[in-house]
Amino acid sequence: MTNRPGRFLALAQLANSTGDGAYYVTSALYFTHVAHIAPARVGLGLTLAWGFGSLVGVPFGRLADRRGPRGTSVLLALGTSAAVASFLLVRGFVPFVLTACCYAAAQSGLAAARQALLAHLVPPEERTGLLARLQSTLNGGLAVGAALGGVALSAGTAAAYRGVLLLDALCCLACALLLLRLPAVRAAPAADEAGTAGGGRRLAVLRDRPYTLLASLNAVLLLRLPLLSVALPLWITERTRAPAWLAAGLFVLNTLAVTLFQVRTARSVTGLGSALRALRRSGLMTALSCAVFALSAGRSAWLATLVMVVGAALQVVAEMLQSAGSWQLSFDLAPADRMGEYQGFFGTGATVARTVGPLAVTWLLLDWGTPGWLLLGVLMPAAAHAMGPVARRAADHRTPRRTAEPAPGN
Repeated sequence: MTNRPGRFLALAQLANSTGDGAYYVTSALYFTHVAHIAPARVGLGLTLAWGFGSLVGVPFGRLADRRGPRGTSVLLALGTSAAVASFLLVRGFVPFVLTACCYAAAQSGLAAARQALLAHLVPPEERTGLLARLQSTLNGGLAVGAALGGVALSAGTAAAYRGVLLLDALCCLACALLLLRLPAVRAAPAADEAGTAGGGRRLAVLRDRPYTLLASLNAVLLLRLPLLSVALPLWITERTRAPAWLAAGLFVLNTLAVTLFQVRTARSVTGLGSALRALRRSGLMTALSCAVFALSAGRSAWLATLVMVVGAALQVVAEMLQSAGSWQLSFDLAPADRMGEYQGFFGTGATVARTVGPLAVTWLLLDWGTPGWLLLGVLMPAAAHAMGPVARRAADHRTPRRTAEPAPGN
């Protein structure tokens, strides 16, 4: 691995995710108990904000390509810090929504710009391995941040909640300073009117149909994100006899597994063919985990607990395979001079999943029960297998190939 860029990218990720972990576990209570915003309005405001964030990821990625990914990353990290600090002053629904939109936009843009920065600083054959290390670092940071947020929750005071926001703002500032230590990257030359690598001056990724379809299929696979944080806690408390604390236990299991095993899982993914194989295995593992989760309904408390743990273990294996495969595809199938733009679009899948996913999976699983689990279990491998022909079509438009691995087969 390229030592210096990898080290500073990891440290920046650690700083950012530590602040995020503390923010995630306390922000809802801060907005409702301290800023005095009704819970329903908090949910609506955050949905609007992340919907806005999904729209600006591509333009910010394009900005990173044209102005340089390091400088753009630093500015967006500073913007995130300023947005978090501004929450301390928010009173009322409209200021909350505006500030949340700024926060979501800066976070979405930062993710795209940082991916573009990594693509320029790290050789192609090392990217998936480094992304696996960054994912492990992210989970470790979230765990540390959540523990710090737990201290604030135990105190339960306005000062404690404000302290978490201040901590998150400082962590984002530290992220910006660490990114500034990375080597500067030359901005991509502006394309002419006719376009070069798929371009012209407009957003080329929106006209790259194979890549946009690939990103859309990946967004379907990312419905796993609200599964762990929203659907499973509700399923446990409403449809099983398992103890409510099991939801937190499954979250810890997931976080620890990704921290410990994501790097090892990603080692087998070295090109398009191995990425597609990982995605197909991920789809099948997800289908199996959904079937196992469905078996927990109506069981005794101890049996339901055991079934849920087995399902969560299968789900986290699927998650790590899906992450490794999608990282490889997102880089290998993007033109080098538009890496930020393409990464920004690919990254909107996570934002879309977090925006519409909670409503979709709770309706599917809580209203439909076992049939809903089985339908979700069929949807995931179908999307994963569909990525094969789409990726092969996208690869036909990318010359020369970025990896030494042969063209992916069935």
